[in-house]
Amino acid sequence: MKKLTSQLVLPLTIISFSLFTKWWFVIPVDAPELLMKGFPLPYICPGWHTSLSLQIFLGEFLVDLLVYFSFWWVIVCLFDRVIRKIKVHKAVKATLMVISILILTLEILIISNPDNKFYLTRDFGIEILDTGYQFNLNPPERPVLGDYDQD
Repeated sequence: MKKLTSQLVLPLTIISFSLFTKWWFVIPVDAPELLMKGFPLPYICPGWHTSLSLQIFLGEFLVDLLVYFSFWWVIVCLFDRVIRKIKVHKAVKATLMVISILILTLEILIISNPDNKFYLTRDFGIEILDTGYQFNLNPPERPVLGDYDQD
């Protein structure tokens, strides 16, 4: 199972973590509305101090990463033990590794922006207005605030 974890589970985790997520349209306490991302917890949102910056919440990020990893580990483990032994071909292994390394490189470049802020956990309350799922290849349109009932 160690081989399958390194050859299948880790690359599938990286690929799915970067391509499939949930968006959260929220109103933070004492801040303008914003679009957060993350599944099952929102772990990233635009920064408030400058444009093109991000706020990244490491606790939520690790929970999300653990959920994706656990999902793929259970799927691969069940398939390997119950249905059929998995034998990873070199071409599949190489393709998954190349794709996951490219994604990791791109994510590291994005996160290495010196204006980004990293926090252990989110330290502000939010009111969730809308949520949805997305593939990161086609980002969601920002919901119009006027469509929501404000009291």
